[in-house]
Amino acid sequence: MSKHKTVKVDYLARVEGEGALYIRYDDQQVHDVQLKIFEPPRFFEGFMCGRDYREAPDITARICGICPVAYQMSAVHAMENALGLVLSAELHALRRLMYCGEWIESHTLHIYMLHAPDFLGYPSGVAMAKDHPQRVQDGLQMKKAGNAIVRLLGGREVHPINVRVGGFYRLPTATELGALRETLLPARDIAIATVRWAAALSFPQFERSADDAYEFVALSDPDEYPMNRGRIRSTQGLDIPVSDYDQHFRETHVKHSTALHSERVGRGAYFVGPMARYNLNYSRLSPLVQQVAREVGFPPFCANPFQSIVVRSLEVLYAFDEALRIIDHYCAPERPFEETEPRPAQGCAVTEAPRGLLYHRYQIDAAGKISNAKIVAPTSQNQKTIEDDLRLMLPQFMHLAADDLQARCEQAIRNYDPCISCSTHFLKLHLDPVGAAP
Repeated sequence: MSKHKTVKVDYLARVEGEGALYIRYDDQQVHDVQLKIFEPPRFFEGFMCGRDYREAPDITARICGICPVAYQMSAVHAMENALGLVLSAELHALRRLMYCGEWIESHTLHIYMLHAPDFLGYPSGVAMAKDHPQRVQDGLQMKKAGNAIVRLLGGREVHPINVRVGGFYRLPTATELGALRETLLPARDIAIATVRWAAALSFPQFERSADDAYEFVALSDPDEYPMNRGRIRSTQGLDIPVSDYDQHFRETHVKHSTALHSERVGRGAYFVGPMARYNLNYSRLSPLVQQVAREVGFPPFCANPFQSIVVRSLEVLYAFDEALRIIDHYCAPERPFEETEPRPAQGCAVTEAPRGLLYHRYQIDAAGKISNAKIVAPTSQNQKTIEDDLRLMLPQFMHLAADDLQARCEQAIRNYDPCISCSTHFLKLHLDPVGAAP
């Protein structure tokens, strides 16, 4: 008779926020996998109600210190959608430049401080820094460059304050953009070196069978690699406007988590984030990024989540390249913002947060007060897929020693760079070899 064993992680390290992991298995199969989110809900959707529609970008930016731009962008685009406002190409380019800064900030932090220790065999980024100081310095220099973008466009690095419904409060000057360009140029060279370093790491082999293949879901736009516009597409044929999101995706409660789990209606788990964007939009990456991907032998489609660190490094390079392109082609908008007048309306928007799709929907009344709000964070959309990954990959890793098995499970979760703070938080791990009640 097989003896049940348990992998129990009370607090997961090197992720954004707090949660826990519970896996019960024996020598034959995995019986249960639970990615537990136990941090209380923060009720952002509730306290948005009754606030002025113009406050939404600044309030939602406080949801997350890692990806405030994403929350701000989804909120401001949803309000502009409700009011029927379409921004000029110049203002759209500046919003996109700001998003480049956030991708650089967030991805660089995850690559070097959270995920790299898994591949190099260290318990933390601090421990890794003692033996690999240059890697950490490279990461910090790139993050500093990302901070410079967000500071210039957003007014400050964290929780930016310069975005408003209709545009920006203040536009950058040509002199400021020129100085920013000088900061980005050497950082782009470091980003190229980062791709080469990441692609040379040793990756656990894991790919799902055709029956369990991922459904990757991301924005897709014919004219650009997706950040803040496009249709929602998937590798299983989904192709819908953002306004149809609620018809195709729904959130459900599970007993072991305070966070809602998202699923594709009629299908189940799906996968958002850098790998989804990359797999669905490779052809829209810049020539430089595609060239570097070819040089390191990285394919246009990636199905091994342990290689997500390479995809993130390619997106960091893309963000630098795209930021420089926008600066080099910059034409100042005629005005910093378009005036807006409230009306009873509903609007929605999806933008590509560093971790994937971020959906916002609002209703406003004739006075411009928010009467209803819905926010679906990327991590809540990936939770089912993370649990499925652990369930499917564990049998091939059961030969590992207990400590190594635990480390592999944590690494598998960090493949997704979960931001539990956004969806509600995440882990400390220990093994119970004889099984225990969850």
